[in-house]
Amino acid sequence: MGDTSDGLGEPTLDEQIAAYQREFQDLDPQVEKIVNALSRLNRRMNVAYGRQTAELGITNADWEVLKALVLSGAPYRMGPSDLAKRLGLTPAAMTHRIDRMVAEGLVDRERDETNRVRVIVELTDTGREKWLAAMRLATVFEGDLLQDLDQDERTALGEVLTRLLRRVEHAQPDAGGRLSDLD
Repeated sequence: MGDTSDGLGEPTLDEQIAAYQREFQDLDPQVEKIVNALSRLNRRMNVAYGRQTAELGITNADWEVLKALVLSGAPYRMGPSDLAKRLGLTPAAMTHRIDRMVAEGLVDRERDETNRVRVIVELTDTGREKWLAAMRLATVFEGDLLQDLDQDERTALGEVLTRLLRRVEHAQPDAGGRLSDLD
């Protein structure tokens, strides 16, 4: 039907679901198709975004930090522990990421003037330019991705996916979801 192999030897969704049903008869094929389509879409989108950020000389991990700083609002500053919490990282992992990004000129790290033991991470002009360039590339990719959906379909899809996300975040609050981002 509309499913075709991706050329990488991965079975089509229909083939995968048929195999699952053969091995596990209690499977709801409609649910399985939706969940697997979302999973494959997420994986392929992450690969596409990774290619775009690589073109810009940054990683998806860098992009996540840049995005968090931009979302914090001007002057685009956050403490490393706040960044780590927002990104679901350990403090050590966040420190490593910040060290690398400081070396690349994407962020600055300085002592908080009001509390000299506290460190603040701030977006640099270079980091903001990389974020803007990544947004430009992502906007084109996302527009192409959704080109076959009219405005009503986009609205409906956004609402349905948001409901699904809220359900998962409610059931798995420790899984790194950010429900407040949707409000």
